[in-house]
Amino acid sequence: MIGFLTPDAEFFISVLIVATVFDLLVGEPPASIHPVVWIGKFIAFMDKTSPEKSRKLYGIFLATICIVFASAIGYIITLFTAASYIPGTIAILISAYFLKSTFAIRSLIIHGQDIYNDLIQNRLDDVRSKLKIFVSRDPYKLKSSQMSSAVIESTSENFTDGILSPIFYYSILGPFGLVAVYAYKAVNTLDSMVGYKNDTYNELGYVSAKLDDVLNWVPARMSVVFIALSAFVVNIFVEKKLSIVDSLKCAYYEGGFTSSPNSGYPMAAVSGALRIKLEKPDTYTLGDSFPEPEPSDIKRVSQIIISAAIISIIIFSLIIYGIMNLIGYI
Repeated sequence: MIGFLTPDAEFFISVLIVATVFDLLVGEPPASIHPVVWIGKFIAFMDKTSPEKSRKLYGIFLATICIVFASAIGYIITLFTAASYIPGTIAILISAYFLKSTFAIRSLIIHGQDIYNDLIQNRLDDVRSKLKIFVSRDPYKLKSSQMSSAVIESTSENFTDGILSPIFYYSILGPFGLVAVYAYKAVNTLDSMVGYKNDTYNELGYVSAKLDDVLNWVPARMSVVFIALSAFVVNIFVEKKLSIVDSLKCAYYEGGFTSSPNSGYPMAAVSGALRIKLEKPDTYTLGDSFPEPEPSDIKRVSQIIISAAIISIIIFSLIIYGIMNLIGYI
């Protein structure tokens, strides 16, 4: 029997695989039926009602209530799909839809490909306009190589919180995987909406930002391994070889160069793998001894991230199998 009280490894692995296939073939669901968009709207509503005083205290309440709200989504779906009257195939499809909504491989790659096309056709004004989606830096001050760098940095960084972390939390919490991944997405969405160091959100988003740092700490460092493994796999199919050694070395020595405790690790790993310099002007430089990136490196980082995502899904499927069988044995 499939259900969270009688865990079935094949069910949860099927959910993960179907969610991945859905993401790669279809992409993001419409906003009106996107569970993470619902979480964002809930956060926006709570933000509008925030007081002018005691904002750090309200920030704790905001983080707590949003995590509870998001976790409830995961818990309700877990209960519903565990019901005996729900056919197994339908339960897999429903669970896969809600899991897929927490990560995005296809959209991450498509956005980068879009900017790549503009760069090779020298449509720099279009690139600058689109870069606002990717990075907080002023795109009008960037030269072409720095534009390529910005896209590569964003794609690398988002491998952690946009792909690996959701899969990680879904996989390690056994029958409560959907609850865990929605709790994570609440924190991650909170950080993206209120986790800014400015006068408006410095206190309100303090707890959310710190929680996001904590929850991404392990996946960010795991990302180095997956990126290095990806470099090994990609090398089988490409002529311009990636460097596994430089990927690991750069991540080890330069992963902590960024102000974020996590974002530097996947970026440094990609910098070493591609042997390119990634630079946020006046903030950090990764792989300083390497040449500046070219637009073609955007396509190469896409190969790395897609491969790393598939490798992580295979490995975490094995982890799910082990965890579920251990729970069943106990």
